[in-house]
Amino acid sequence: MKFPGKRKSKHYFPVSARDPLLQVSQQVQEEGSWVVGIDQTLVDIEAKVDDDFLQRYGLSTGHSLVIDDVTAEALYNELLRDQLISHQFAGGTIGNTLHNYSVLADDRSVLLGVMCSNIQIGSYAYRYLCNTSSRMDLNYLQGVDGAIGRCFTLIGEQGERTFAISPGLMNQLQVASIPEEVIAGASALVLTSYLVRCQPGEPMPEATLRAIEYAKKHNVPVVLTLGTKYVIQDDPQFWRDFLRDHVSIVAMNEEEALALTGETDPLLAANMALDWVDLVLCTAGPTGLYMAGFTEQEYKRKTNHPLLPGAIAEFNQFEFSRAMRQQDCQQPLRIFSHIAPYMGGPEKIMNTNGAGDAALAALLHDITANNFHRQKVPNSSKHAREYLTYSSLAQVCKYANRVSYQVLNQHSPRLTRGLPEREDSLEESYWDR
Repeated sequence: MKFPGKRKSKHYFPVSARDPLLQVSQQVQEEGSWVVGIDQTLVDIEAKVDDDFLQRYGLSTGHSLVIDDVTAEALYNELLRDQLISHQFAGGTIGNTLHNYSVLADDRSVLLGVMCSNIQIGSYAYRYLCNTSSRMDLNYLQGVDGAIGRCFTLIGEQGERTFAISPGLMNQLQVASIPEEVIAGASALVLTSYLVRCQPGEPMPEATLRAIEYAKKHNVPVVLTLGTKYVIQDDPQFWRDFLRDHVSIVAMNEEEALALTGETDPLLAANMALDWVDLVLCTAGPTGLYMAGFTEQEYKRKTNHPLLPGAIAEFNQFEFSRAMRQQDCQQPLRIFSHIAPYMGGPEKIMNTNGAGDAALAALLHDITANNFHRQKVPNSSKHAREYLTYSSLAQVCKYANRVSYQVLNQHSPRLTRGLPEREDSLEESYWDR
């Protein structure tokens, strides 16, 4: 079984003589083979400047500062005029995740957020569109009369990085711009913690909660990426309650896991997070990547990999099991998996921003593949139970780990291409072996 999308074309002409037993199911309109996410649409702008430039705009070298729209526009225009900009990348953690998903799956994802109503060629909004996969559906973006978010990375004469952030109108997403039908047919709703913690009076939190309401109504898994430890550590109990009440899958790094749970060990942090959610993805830098979830006790599958020591003894014993939502288990069993960095990590890390988003994109690809296969072959034994993923926990770890490596090995947080063809075997499942 191939994942959603058309990564390979083996025939020049369409082939209609398929297995007659599958023709009926293939004629049914395919639904649930996309993911939808809400994001603060922003562009990362990188430029080399001198110290006078930083002083002129009241920026403190090496620090991060929020600037108003007027200052941001003046700063941007000067960078353009003097041709100081070296890179302009589409940003936003959910935008990055959905883009990477669409590149991996060669299939549709839907982005909800705001976008400038009037876009000039060469502008930051134009660059956002240029750096976004054509498979991402942007038709549901809400137009705004003003700027989207901009994050300026200003590299000084000594190489020190100073950050100037202009939110613009990125948090002005209205409740009316949340389409229930798009969420109802999706495989997952993907959110970030930034959406909930906005300035008083901004409509983004209300729009986010409305999207969650639609997802719960239609039994669509809600995925939350924690974003940054600074948001979580301000009120960890709020986020624990939020996860318990609204979220099925949480993605985090080891610092965010510590802020959320108080556990320094990523494995113990992932285990604690299962008190609130159904599936956990935790990236831990040079330590690798952890996953934790649930499966049915009766159908657990033992690993043939070496059993790993840790705070939970032999924690990967059943990593060949497929993940399920706890509510779908009669006797839920906690399962864990871990993988070290692919090939020990790249020789030179070009960019750490976006590695976690890339890993999450791989997980979303596997979840969507499960729905895709269920629609194609509804009588398959793979769907005798309500599994959340298509592959085993160990195989999802392997896939997520490889995609993270690809981002670490490039300058941009967004994939520019899928994985090499020889690595399509990553799409296979241990379950099928």
